[in-house]
Amino acid sequence: MEVIYFAGGCLWGVQAFIKTLPGVMFTEAGRANGISHTLEGEYDGYAECVKTEFDPTVVTVRELMGYFFEIIDPYSLNKQGQDIGVKYRTGVYSEDPEHLTEAKAFLTERNDYDRIVVEIGLLTNYVRSAEEHQDRLTRCPNDYCHIPDEMLSKYKQSR
Repeated sequence: MEVIYFAGGCLWGVQAFIKTLPGVMFTEAGRANGISHTLEGEYDGYAECVKTEFDPTVVTVRELMGYFFEIIDPYSLNKQGQDIGVKYRTGVYSEDPEHLTEAKAFLTERNDYDRIVVEIGLLTNYVRSAEEHQDRLTRCPNDYCHIPDEMLSKYKQSR
């Protein structure tokens, strides 16, 4: 198994979507690449993200990027849906440089590459979110989510 981190706005919907994808074995809601965090729950500069454990014999990083681009607005800086702020920025992070090479290749192959504001970078730090945020939309399906319901269920049948 390999691990990559996807930041795409509010983590509830991103986790609900990613956990349905082929080859994804485990997801965890968290925050990545921030400056500092405190025991009181302050996360300075962190992006809400989903730690994604996947089987590379089933799904590639490029394929995961394609799925990810189905649920984000890659041209929107620090905003997805009604969620605004640095913590809602879009990004792909990994400790594996090969993952980042594949993610960057996915972006550069697109015709709109010069307009895309998705961060691609090494994972510098990660903090697991509180239990109340784990699989939130499974437990509370009527909570707010910037991702349309039809996208959240699009790949459920394929698992």
